[in-house]
Amino acid sequence: MAVSHASSQSSNHTTITQHPLDPLSAEEITQAAAILRQSGVVSEEIYFCSMALHEPPKEAVQQVGNNGPVDREARVLLYDRGNAQGVDVIVSLTHHKVRAYEVVSDGQVHLSSAELVRAQNLVKADPDWQAAMRRRGLNESDFELIQVDTWVTGGFEPEAPAGHRLLRGISYRRTHPADNGYARPIEGVIAYIDLTGDRILGVDDDGIVPLPPEHGNYSPDVVGPLRTDLRPIEITQPEGTSFEIDGHDIRWQKWRFRISMHPIQGLVLHTVSYEDEGRVRSILHRAALSEMVVPYGDPGPAHHWKNVFDAGEVGLGRMANSLTLGCDCLGEIHYVDVTYCDAEGNPVTIPQAICLHEEDYGILWKHTDARSQTSEVRRSRRMVVSSIHTVGNYEYGLFWYFYLDGSLQMEIKLTGIVQTSAVAPGDEPECLPLVAPQLAAPNHQHLFNVRLDFDLDGVNNSVYEVDVEPLPRERNPHGNAFAARPTLLAHEAMAQRDTDPARNRYWMVVNPNVHNALGQPVGYKLTPGSAPRLIASDDSSVAQRAGFTRHNLWVTAYDPAEQHAAGDYPNQHPGGAGLPAYVTQDRPLENRDIVMWYSFGVTHIPRPEDWPVMPVEYTGFLLQPVGFFNRNPALDVPPSAHHCENG
Repeated sequence: MAVSHASSQSSNHTTITQHPLDPLSAEEITQAAAILRQSGVVSEEIYFCSMALHEPPKEAVQQVGNNGPVDREARVLLYDRGNAQGVDVIVSLTHHKVRAYEVVSDGQVHLSSAELVRAQNLVKADPDWQAAMRRRGLNESDFELIQVDTWVTGGFEPEAPAGHRLLRGISYRRTHPADNGYARPIEGVIAYIDLTGDRILGVDDDGIVPLPPEHGNYSPDVVGPLRTDLRPIEITQPEGTSFEIDGHDIRWQKWRFRISMHPIQGLVLHTVSYEDEGRVRSILHRAALSEMVVPYGDPGPAHHWKNVFDAGEVGLGRMANSLTLGCDCLGEIHYVDVTYCDAEGNPVTIPQAICLHEEDYGILWKHTDARSQTSEVRRSRRMVVSSIHTVGNYEYGLFWYFYLDGSLQMEIKLTGIVQTSAVAPGDEPECLPLVAPQLAAPNHQHLFNVRLDFDLDGVNNSVYEVDVEPLPRERNPHGNAFAARPTLLAHEAMAQRDTDPARNRYWMVVNPNVHNALGQPVGYKLTPGSAPRLIASDDSSVAQRAGFTRHNLWVTAYDPAEQHAAGDYPNQHPGGAGLPAYVTQDRPLENRDIVMWYSFGVTHIPRPEDWPVMPVEYTGFLLQPVGFFNRNPALDVPPSAHHCENG
């Protein structure tokens, strides 16, 4: 990844240095692809689905600089079309060889971009699909403008030979290249695609529904008069930013962390720590989205099978946007480019894929002493690390916020265009709210899981569930007393938990071996935000495949091989992989190296205001220190430069 700076001010960059967690360079991607081709372990008909750094052992990272260089390895997910099988390979770049090789037996590796394009072409060339279009009054001159979206099968695979890659294709009418196809879904037509066999298995046609009458375009030239009373907001930092970048290492205030972009998981934080009175104290070894699923809640033929794992099935990280100053990010911006491999194994760069900047965040702390007529107030600011990913019709913004008081927040911003269905005039289906005349959008959820590999002042940690409860009446004579009640989650079977707002429930990671000045074990708590669970019934296909959605919190013993909440290969997987399988071991968790997995998200009942592009909806969680510091760690933040002058 390369770093760029977007502003008129001077850069705070320092010399880039090598680190074992640095993402693969373009040269390393080329080298790994060459080693694979020369190895003979795959046929000539291969798709490179993704390639990422195979991260070195945690202990090697913690000892960086003490034991010499760490071997560089790439993990490559391939689809071998010649042998109709997925392949998971570890390539040693240091020793120029294939170190490990596994044929995927359950499920499929995620899809490559080239396969998605080829699937669309297969659909448009199919005579049965063309006949369905003609029955709707469309002809060859219209076919080129028809938008075909390809969808994973969602656990409803048609009959096909073992190992074959399967998709569905649904169509939308565009009248010009920039038209919003989702305004005019071609209802009732679904194509079944066998990518391995290079064929269409069949085309369903459930009957003609008229196209909705209105376009859904939203560019400035078509939405009508624009507002004229918005005055400019300029954000400047005349002396430059307060953070420093050394390669992928970021230093801001007392925070130290590293960043990268994983082709499947997206934005990743590594080695998050905080400098406290001259000591650099570890908090997280790694934090990233482990999986997400979008289950649709309409029983009809167009939507009942739709449930997309946007990370494990299609590769969220590869779909990062190239961000634009003044639009996606505002202020004094530093950008980071991201390099990934294409379907042929060639390096491809997404410029400005990660945005880093500071922003004002209101009051940090304040008190006015009425007796002395003095007031002390400090302004808060936060360091923002963000990326935005487009997956078909939706955009997902991944935002990590670092605060001056030692808090760390993850926020996901959802926007883009809702899925749509054409409905007959006068129809208002129960699970398909209308968003425009004769146009409806299905109820659905967006459920995310973030993997938090805590190393709080060391690798041996414990996790407590904390409920706020009233005291028993014998110790609560006035009925007003309440206290926080921690419960140790001692092993994996009992560490599958759900939010409980009535009890103000949160979860706390502590290091029982390190104590603060009050003799308390140091800790951080996870405060939930919007955290719905899966609404689909337990015996549904999506519930079997997305078992991580059964609970908001899971805690597991650390295992570097356990990275994905729904398993490594959710595409065409029957279910049961990931967290439900990991916790069957019922490993002990007290005073161990542990990982917290947190599931959260939104339940979306579409509304007219979500059309044609939905305003951003937010979800996420907050990590806050609890006894990690001896007092408010932000007392040393200086007053504002002009010290709150009266204006």
